[in-house]
Amino acid sequence: MRSPVSSGPEVSLQDMFAQSTAVITQPSVATFERYERRGGLRSAFIYVMVAAVISALIAAFFGIFHPSVNPLLQFFSRLVTIPVQFLIFTGAVYLIGGSLFKGTGTYPEVAYTFALFFVPLTIISTIIGIIPILGWLVSFLISLVMIYFGYLAVQSSMNLREQVPAIATLVLAGIANFVVGLVLGGLFVVSSIASGG
Repeated sequence: MRSPVSSGPEVSLQDMFAQSTAVITQPSVATFERYERRGGLRSAFIYVMVAAVISALIAAFFGIFHPSVNPLLQFFSRLVTIPVQFLIFTGAVYLIGGSLFKGTGTYPEVAYTFALFFVPLTIISTIIGIIPILGWLVSFLISLVMIYFGYLAVQSSMNLREQVPAIATLVLAGIANFVVGLVLGGLFVVSSIASGG
């Protein structure tokens, strides 16, 4: 019997990119099933860190051209928030799907499955997001696409094939992610005020 949190196999960035391409161009539970056990937790987080670094560099670079934007703040906020939000969201999917809906997936399967679409779509969203107005609209559409891929990923990685448990897991994980984000943001503001910054 596999441990629900053991790391799992490791895979190269090149292989993950090829798997991401397959998942995005052929979106289905079956496609996610094909790849969910090919990589492990370490591979998933390395892949997410690639997205965080690329997004941070893009945001910081374009921040240089906007006087009201602090490029260093853009860099470090993306570098931290992208992996932290990924960890919180996928952790919530695993805990909620397993405890409330009796899903049988492991956390490495959830993290790896979500990383396969989250990473390329995050990078694309950051690149397009720098374009005024059009960037906002495309980023919104990418968010909708992420929800659809998330639905398929929950069905695959947590083995929740019925619509209601899969959708409920996704919605509750989104709420948990939002609440934790508010708490962390509040702590950041409080610590900034306390330190006089």
